[in-house]
Amino acid sequence: MLPTEGIVLVRDEENGEPVRMVRNLADRGAWLPVVATSADPRPGRVVEAIKNGAFDYLRLPLREDRLQKAVVQILEEAQSYILARRKITEARNRIASLSPREREVLDWLTEGRSNKMIAHELRISPRTVEIHRANMMNKLGAHHPAEAVRIYIEAGLDDVRQVSAA
Repeated sequence: MLPTEGIVLVRDEENGEPVRMVRNLADRGAWLPVVATSADPRPGRVVEAIKNGAFDYLRLPLREDRLQKAVVQILEEAQSYILARRKITEARNRIASLSPREREVLDWLTEGRSNKMIAHELRISPRTVEIHRANMMNKLGAHHPAEAVRIYIEAGLDDVRQVSAA
């Protein structure tokens, strides 16, 4: 059984362990603050860990005053952090339930495209887009296209797409 409260300290080596830990906890439904540590934190690794959900990044060896300050901050902010991570995870899980075509329709919908424009881009009929869109909305639990876009934004997929395109 996974713990429901506490703080996870993860030593960051070259293997991306903090990112894997955040994902592993989220996949199991646990939303605990993950604090990455490293003797030689590189800016790119710090950014990667934080962008992927690590709560903080501390330099090793841990100084008692810095660790106490981090623990106090985490305890103060943990509830909002946990709620935010839960929203992200739930949104990503909903989107993961979509078929590849439904996901394409969602991607184009977030670009502000109409059914007719999506049909043209995907080389399918507008009626087929309507069917995929209805299925997508049902799986997401969205009653309006704006809700589907909100779920997409909550999942942070727009950021992922921009980073992977760079």
